[in-house]
Amino acid sequence: MKKYIFALLVLFCMPAYATTVVATINGKTVTDADITARTKLMSYQGKISTDNRRVALQNIIDDTVKLNYAANFGINPTDKDVDKELKQMGLPQLSENEKSVARDAMRAHIAWQIIVARTVLPMVEISDSDIAAEKSQLAKEKGLPIEMTLVRLVDVPDYIIEKLEKPKNCDDAMRMAENFGGAPQKFTALQYELSQEIRETVSDLPLLTWSKPVNSSVFLVCNTKNTKEYGKLDKIIKQNAEYKQAMFMADQQLKQLRRKAVVVIKDERYKL
Repeated sequence: MKKYIFALLVLFCMPAYATTVVATINGKTVTDADITARTKLMSYQGKISTDNRRVALQNIIDDTVKLNYAANFGINPTDKDVDKELKQMGLPQLSENEKSVARDAMRAHIAWQIIVARTVLPMVEISDSDIAAEKSQLAKEKGLPIEMTLVRLVDVPDYIIEKLEKPKNCDDAMRMAENFGGAPQKFTALQYELSQEIRETVSDLPLLTWSKPVNSSVFLVCNTKNTKEYGKLDKIIKQNAEYKQAMFMADQQLKQLRRKAVVVIKDERYKL
């Protein structure tokens, strides 16, 4: 009997937010715990908003809409593809629910990229003026085809940032971050593939020097090198312009699909 009473006490003492249903999307439930997991994923990706939880719910809605639409074309990224992409992100240790939310987000991302490539990109038409504008913007933002190896720390407290010293090399930077209790992410990317905010942060950053905080994240450039693509800048610029146009068209399509989705917000905090 005592064990039974104790079990009931434990049950009633569990945080209510863990299972609170925030919304349903085409019948699929979204809990407060799902929202929390998605906000953590956003922070790992360097995407910080003043209204994180609302943005997280909107992202989950978009993911559901994308996957439902992709299913009409028989597009369903495999677990192997999803896990491969998540591994490349270098995420820290995640709980089971966080893993599930991250996998859903990545599956939707991959599926939507395939949709864009198959159905949107073939309709894109780029003019000479579009290419000229893209070339001007690329030069302005220094988004050149240069390969960069970076270390990123997310959710870094100010007192830790003040203690970060100039490392001897990239591995030293990783060890330094880990010694302070952080989960550093090391990745290699082409400069023009980085978001505008990150490009502006690292384009003029001296090697092996920690950047100023950007949305509670700091960056360090380990090394850079010109790629084979550097000699094919005009082609890259055209592809970049086509991609931007395709993503704009895809975003308009997503807005239409979102309007058709049956979304029921059950929590007053998330209602517009």
